[in-house]
Amino acid sequence: MVNIPTLETERLVLRALKPEDFDTYAEIAADGEWSQFVGGPMDNSKAWRAMATLIGHWTLRGHGMFAVEEKSSGKFIGIIGHWNPINWPEPEIAYTLAQDAAGKGYATEAVRKMIDYTFNELKWDTVVSYIDNNNIPSQKVAHRVGAIAEDLIDLGGSPARVYRHPNPNK
Repeated sequence: MVNIPTLETERLVLRALKPEDFDTYAEIAADGEWSQFVGGPMDNSKAWRAMATLIGHWTLRGHGMFAVEEKSSGKFIGIIGHWNPINWPEPEIAYTLAQDAAGKGYATEAVRKMIDYTFNELKWDTVVSYIDNNNIPSQKVAHRVGAIAEDLIDLGGSPARVYRHPNPNK
């Protein structure tokens, strides 16, 4: 078993995914407008397999995606963390929040925490986010946290821009 840490920000708890997160996860995955950049829309069966993959990633890689929980309500609002499937160019910080959590600064807050965790706890030298050129909200988050846009690459058959997160320790 992998010990998945719990991280906190001012307004969020980043924790292990739980079975009770599934219904909201499935809603996020089914929303075609919102999930288009992460393999959606997905029916419940595909969402179940996707969530199981996220959980299994921790065992296979020793790092992975966290559930994002709003502190004030205890509500599961999305996922954020490290994603590095086989044949990925390098590990990335990936994130997807529910549509009703958008526009509140949660993604920026969570990404900043992941950058801190990546460089200060995991001691990685570098980390990126791969963002579709049409995903303007995620591009804005990347710019807010200081990521530098690099090349456009083919990521599993889809174009994605590499956004490199600066290491504050270098």
